[in-house]
Formats: sequence, C-alpha cells, structure tokens
Amino acid sequence: MLVALVLALAPCLLPPLDAPVTDPFRMPACTYCPGNRGIEYAPRDGTSVVAVADGDVDFAGSVAGTTWVVVRHADGLRASYGHLATRRVGRGDHVRAGQVLGTTTDRFYLGLLDGDRPVDPTPLLGRLRRPPRLVPTDGTPARPARPPQLVCPNTRPGR
Repeated sequence: MLVALVLALAPCLLPPLDAPVTDPFRMPACTYCPGNRGIEYAPRDGTSVVAVADGDVDFAGSVAGTTWVVVRHADGLRASYGHLATRRVGRGDHVRAGQVLGTTTDRFYLGLLDGDRPVDPTPLLGRLRRPPRLVPTDGTPARPARPPQLVCPNTRPGR
C-alpha cells in the first residue's frame, strides 16, 4: 500500500542514461527468490550516468569489486546506480537531478528501493524529447538547438 502511494506521489525521474534495456524489472516471488530488482542497461563503456532526482549520497564505493552509488531522495526512495567504471561523488554529497555521478562499464544497473522493498523504476522514468529543429538551406547559420524536454509518463507535451 505504501509503495502504491509513493508511486502515485513520486515525481517523474530523469533517465540515468541513454542506452537499451537488456533486463527489465522482475519482482521476485520472495526475499531470496530469483528476479531482477532493478533495470539493467547495455551502454557503451564510459557513458555518463546522471542522478535521476535530487538527493544525498548514502554510499559511494565498491562492493565485491563492483562500483556503486546510492542516493537517498527527499521522498525517501533510494536509487542504486551499479556497475560504474568511475564515480564523481562521495558519501554525504548532495546531488542535483541530471548531475553526473560517474561513468559506466559495458553494463549498468538502476535500482529503486522504498525501505527494503524494490520498486519498479520503469513507470517513473521520463523520456527526454528533443524538440523539432528546422535547419536553413540557404546558407544562413542555424540557430542553436533547444535543450531536450523531460516528458513524464501519463502526461502529454504542453501539460
């Protein structure tokens, strides 16, 4: 019940990177049962990973040879960023949505926890949409492209 309430109130999250998903969220049937408690991506080595929302870094370091960053957000949810090649933040740092946390290896994991309960981040992740851009064909210089806009699930552009 609490998870449903948190999901209903949670803001749209920035995508942590732009890469194909290789293994979607699959809630395990029990605490120790198989499943995937997050989303796994297949990025290119060295792809920048950004914070999905503002928060404070609870953990930044290595676990069993894998580099992780865990950020606690104001709504109490914790985002785990795993399989990092490098990290640019440390425990206690405050991060802003979109701030680079580090870079990836050839795989990346994003998990979201409400207390100890895994939450599927997929319905909370927005999409970055680049506005259409007309480029002059008469030789005049093109204007700079506008920045991408975050489009959240269940919303239409302009709402």
